[in-house]
Amino acid sequence: MHCFNQSPKLFGRKKFWIACVCLLGCQQLRAQNTVSLNDLSFFDNPSPNWKVAAGVQADIAQNEVLTLKDGSGILVNLPGKKDAKDLFTKTTYGDADLELDYMMARGSNSGIYLQGRYEIQLLDSWGTVNPKSGDNGGIYERWDDSKPEGQQGYDGHAPRQNASRAPGLWQHMKISFQAPRFDGNGQKISNAKVLYIWLNGVLIQDNVELAGPTRGAFDTKEAATGPLRLQGDHGPVAFRNIRITSFDKPHPALLNLKYGVYKDGIIEGDSYKKLKPESEGTSPVLSSNQGKLTNDFLIRYTGSIQIKEAGEYVFKLNVPGGKGKLRIDGADAVMLAENRGEGKTQLQPGDHPFELLYSKTVEWARLALGLTVSGPGIREYLLSDANVSNNDPVDPILINATSNTVLRSFSDLPGGIRVTHGVNVGSPELLHYTYDLDKGMIVEIWRGGFLDATPMWHDRGDGSSRPAGSVQYLGKPVPAIEKLSDANAAWALDTAGTGYRPKGYVLNADDVPTFKYNIYGTSVNDASSVMDKGQGIHREVTLANAVDGLFYHLASGNIETLGNGLYVIDDKSYYIRIDDAAGAKPIVRDAGGKQELIIPIQKKLTYSIIF
Repeated sequence: MHCFNQSPKLFGRKKFWIACVCLLGCQQLRAQNTVSLNDLSFFDNPSPNWKVAAGVQADIAQNEVLTLKDGSGILVNLPGKKDAKDLFTKTTYGDADLELDYMMARGSNSGIYLQGRYEIQLLDSWGTVNPKSGDNGGIYERWDDSKPEGQQGYDGHAPRQNASRAPGLWQHMKISFQAPRFDGNGQKISNAKVLYIWLNGVLIQDNVELAGPTRGAFDTKEAATGPLRLQGDHGPVAFRNIRITSFDKPHPALLNLKYGVYKDGIIEGDSYKKLKPESEGTSPVLSSNQGKLTNDFLIRYTGSIQIKEAGEYVFKLNVPGGKGKLRIDGADAVMLAENRGEGKTQLQPGDHPFELLYSKTVEWARLALGLTVSGPGIREYLLSDANVSNNDPVDPILINATSNTVLRSFSDLPGGIRVTHGVNVGSPELLHYTYDLDKGMIVEIWRGGFLDATPMWHDRGDGSSRPAGSVQYLGKPVPAIEKLSDANAAWALDTAGTGYRPKGYVLNADDVPTFKYNIYGTSVNDASSVMDKGQGIHREVTLANAVDGLFYHLASGNIETLGNGLYVIDDKSYYIRIDDAAGAKPIVRDAGGKQELIIPIQKKLTYSIIF
């Protein structure tokens, strides 16, 4: 995209609007930058250990091995034995969000240095039960050589839980960083913060203050900005889909705030305009605390919002126990909403008149008004006083699996799929799964916390629970066993016509379930056990009185064959390993625009789901 620098008067009207659109696009690109990995031009003087590739594969059994496929789109570090160096961006950043995928080789070690100074550790921590600050997703320690041996490292922050995946699988990380603040004399007045880190769908760091640079910082003197730095002198690692959002634009400001309080909580129809205010005046801030009324009232704010940067702005309005709306330039920015609402609007630089209405009509609800805004280069922040959260979440109802645990519930999967006869099986090894009794298959596995039962038990509930850890979905549920005329026949989507009858489950001495069902007149025992260190699930499916032509459905999606019975599924999301198939040969086949991994089954099949 090209940016126009000419004055608008040099263009005709049509060209002028094209220029405006392009300028807006360039501003958005500056705010959110998806790093091109066609080459290494985004980075400053990259050393030879850094390369771009079209594909990358780790060896799950061999340390520090990454194999590359020629091309571009993936950034890879192959440090070798000497002269490997870290990689720095040419651009420097202050407040910023970073989102990326990365892949660790087995036994590998790397890191992401925010501003080149604050390290987020990347490590092959697969199977680690009690992670420390030096594990994957940890905020690395600071260091003081003057301290006694064994005490030099301090102020590190371990991840809340280990959400790491196996080597050779893509992992997804989201980091939100707030730079340190300095006064006009260059003195630091507030520390840097990691606002959050999400790893593979799990919050692992939350609002962590960084008193100073971590060990290995390229510069121990803190500053308002610095480059993104990727560690290159330790172990092999690959990155892709790197997105950096910089928050360096001035905040909108509310000016000339006036308010009126009306003894009527009705917003609809603007009936308040016929009433005399109970009180009115000016205010330095949007607040619910105006006047003495506590219920059945309406507050009307007017003023202007000052915008410095053109672009799309998102407003979130929170009005618990009532209703609210926001108008800017006479148009609805947040339409009339009950409890909370959200809206988007395009704004140009300048002062824009606004009107905000807040009514409280629920007597038991607390008095609260919250308004936040985000926009181009502007991280979401509070425009009102701090007496309300725009999220205002319910305290979660969490279930821990301190021993082997079984709990029935509905389970919701991607694509709007609800498993209505699900059995959630939890283990103290922090590796859990959901079994679909209607299909005879595992539909999701996860690592970390067991269940969030809030949707099931809060208020009236809806009967569902959700995983409290890092989840791997195993595709759209289909019957695990099907009778096929040949290996190319279509797999049925349900069990109609199969004689399928679930027989529930039995618990062994350790309270681990074995599921039982009949299909095509064949009796099936389906047992699962957690692998050592929670690295996956070992599956054992045993058949009695099996009929001819039975196949077992192992996986669907994008499937790569790695050899020795090992397959990697869905863009390197998880592994399937065939452990013992009694001589049967797995089949990878095309089906409905995707691939399926199936295998003939007669008496017994053992395999593992590894992630």
